[in-house]
Amino acid sequence: MREIDKLDNGDWYYFLDDEVAQRKANAAKLCQEFNEIPATEPDKQTQKIKEIFGSYGKNISVQSRFNCDNGKNIHVGNDFLSNYNLTILDIAPVNIGNNVMIGPNVDIYTVNHPMTAQGRREYMAKGFPVTIGNDVWIGGKVSIMPGVTIGNNVVIAAGAVVTKDVPDNSLVGGVPAKVIKKLDK
Repeated sequence: MREIDKLDNGDWYYFLDDEVAQRKANAAKLCQEFNEIPATEPDKQTQKIKEIFGSYGKNISVQSRFNCDNGKNIHVGNDFLSNYNLTILDIAPVNIGNNVMIGPNVDIYTVNHPMTAQGRREYMAKGFPVTIGNDVWIGGKVSIMPGVTIGNNVVIAAGAVVTKDVPDNSLVGGVPAKVIKKLDK
């Protein structure tokens, strides 16, 4: 089986493989093109981000700088807004619901590496999907780790590191993020 097939199947794969590297290089090229569009041309920015994403709803706005590993694994719903410097390492799917706002300097990761030195020396990686529900506000400088599911009506406080699933109707914060309180529906 080819390494790119292993990646797509959610198996361990060699991340320096030529096909894997080419996919990432293509995404980097598209992101560079997006990031070079002046902020005074939001319609051009929107057209380019639609070229990058796998699917999208109506009313999406992404500010520069934006970076990703694939792009086609990113799926956003209606009324999606991200502020400056969003990075989504989307070797696995990232599904984002409707009415989601993402603050500046947010990182969403789907890629993980082995816990053994030998596995890291062999340049192995594996993807774990991230899911973000509807009506979510992600504060600035938040990091979302591989495999996390964030429920509906969630607020993630600035600077949080989300390592575990977040239940619906929650305010979470901290490192690692923990539920601070329940939110009204």
